[in-house]
Amino acid sequence: MRTRLLLAAVTAMLAGGQTKTVTDAEVMRVHRSTLLIDTHNDVPSRTVEGFDIGSRTGTGHTDIGRLKEGGVGAQFFAVYVAASYVNGNRSANRTLQMIDTVRHDIVDRYPNDFVLATSAKDIEEAHRKGKIAALMGIEGGHAIEDSLRLLRDYYDLGVRYMTLTHSNTNNWADSSGDVTDAQVKHHDGLTDFGKQVVREMNRLGMMVDISHVADKTFWDALEASKAPIFASHSSCRALTSHARNMTDDMIMALAKKGGVVQVNFYCGFISQKFRDNDAADTKALDARMAQETAGKNLSEPDRQILSEKLRKEMGLSRATLADVVDHIDHIRKIAGIDAIGLGGDFDGVSCTPIGLDDVSKYPNLTRVLLEKGYSAEDIRKIYGGNFLRVMRAVEAAAGK
Repeated sequence: MRTRLLLAAVTAMLAGGQTKTVTDAEVMRVHRSTLLIDTHNDVPSRTVEGFDIGSRTGTGHTDIGRLKEGGVGAQFFAVYVAASYVNGNRSANRTLQMIDTVRHDIVDRYPNDFVLATSAKDIEEAHRKGKIAALMGIEGGHAIEDSLRLLRDYYDLGVRYMTLTHSNTNNWADSSGDVTDAQVKHHDGLTDFGKQVVREMNRLGMMVDISHVADKTFWDALEASKAPIFASHSSCRALTSHARNMTDDMIMALAKKGGVVQVNFYCGFISQKFRDNDAADTKALDARMAQETAGKNLSEPDRQILSEKLRKEMGLSRATLADVVDHIDHIRKIAGIDAIGLGGDFDGVSCTPIGLDDVSKYPNLTRVLLEKGYSAEDIRKIYGGNFLRVMRAVEAAAGK
């Protein structure tokens, strides 16, 4: 642990991010004082295929050992439903499989490490017992197959947020992922039924997640929701030009309504330098991927793992820990400390920042934040306090 922290400190110094000296003991004292809640992790896309989260394979970003090393106190596991499942009306089937892998392959398989949580109170109780609170968030509103009945069923099974879209526009909400595709039928934000979905989520006490949505969908959801909404894994468009990121106006409006931006760690969302180098890097990486995968039928998670491995071997562009902190700084500057959280997107991306390579590396972030002058209370807010406030507000609005 000491070696990793010292390496992170050197990285921060080289990036020009160090403003004061912080000891390893202080880093860990502050880190252990937090209730660290990561609101987006895609490891269920691996466990549903047989990956054992209790094993230390060294592949991917997440396992029990690394969650504990990183001091993660609560993890939202993504019930990710790819757009391809819309074909043949298979979205609900996939959603149920993904819910089952969280409940069965993660929580039930390792009851000494995880406890299923469905409320802010559950998260805090799990933390007191020294267990990791396991929660679920659906990624992709097409999962409900345009049915409020299915939405209610998912809530009863433990789902506590839903991302209104993934990278695909569905029948009631526009996505940022295909906003320029003339072949896609767009709605100019949320349809009337989409607004019904938001209101039913409010009534249930399910958090409205606006990561992945088109800008107009964001504004419609903000207006339609009676409770705070949040972004489970998004970053700042002012720093990195990508439609997945939020504009300053969006961030400030979200914060004004009590919401939180959970900063995403994907290189392409936090580093403009990475994006500027992306075309050349992708061409080289695709050529190597074609060689390595010839004759193989790899799953999407395995392709991501291989892509990240090759990127590191080839010395291609990556984001850094300093880039993550830049996005945190920016949100604090325009919307205040109460608007910031963490949604790493681990095991859902093929490039993570140097210094935040996997879930075990969160103490490195604590160090750099302390060096930048963030107080222990600031860090506790960012790591979980702000999100718990949102979750409690959504719970309080339920049934109204």
